[in-house]
Amino acid sequence: MHTTVDEIAPRIYRLSTCVPEAAPGGFTFNQFLIDADEPMLFHTGPRRMFDLVSQAIARIVPVDRLRWICFGHVESDECGAMNQLLGAAPYAQVAHGSLGCMVSLDDLCDRPPRPLADGEVIDLGGKKVRHIDTPHVPHNWESRVLFEESTATLFCGDLFTHVGDGPALTAGDIVGPALAAEDLFHHSALSPTTGQTIRRLAALEPQTLALMHGSSTQTRCGQSLAELADAYDAMTKSA
Repeated sequence: MHTTVDEIAPRIYRLSTCVPEAAPGGFTFNQFLIDADEPMLFHTGPRRMFDLVSQAIARIVPVDRLRWICFGHVESDECGAMNQLLGAAPYAQVAHGSLGCMVSLDDLCDRPPRPLADGEVIDLGGKKVRHIDTPHVPHNWESRVLFEESTATLFCGDLFTHVGDGPALTAGDIVGPALAAEDLFHHSALSPTTGQTIRRLAALEPQTLALMHGSSTQTRCGQSLAELADAYDAMTKSA
């Protein structure tokens, strides 16, 4: 395996590792590095990818300069390497929603995490990221996303998950592939509030959707979120 590095928005980099056997056509595990005065990493990758991910980070900034470590929710592919990164970056701190800190991260992190309120903004110096609680969307009680305000980049976590090893940015449809992956994995926690939560993200008018699994996009971002919300509402009603 190898990790590719691509700039998908100004000073926002996608670090992508494809695992061929994880799904038909392969399955990408993506981290995102925000290059700012206080660099932030969104997703750490699992522990076994630490060497690949840290080498990719070092192509942009020294690993020991990392200041913030973030992720969408508590799963190994999202945060498995967080303590290894805390060890490599002595000034780094995990930042997550207050619920995630209370139920998991206060215990799991080698250094105390910073709890964030819904809507709270961290000023990275040159970039600002807003924490947005999205409980159970796409899954896990402590789920959240981040929104980088200067570039209008939405870090979607597992939303729009799709298989294959596509380009860093695609102009193609991401909703159809996401629904195909839903049929394959059944990974979303569907509820009557799922669509409403996703539409709240569409109202941010993002200009880039940064996807954890699959290609990111700068095409029809708000429309894609609305279409995904409609599809999940339809699934919920038919269940």
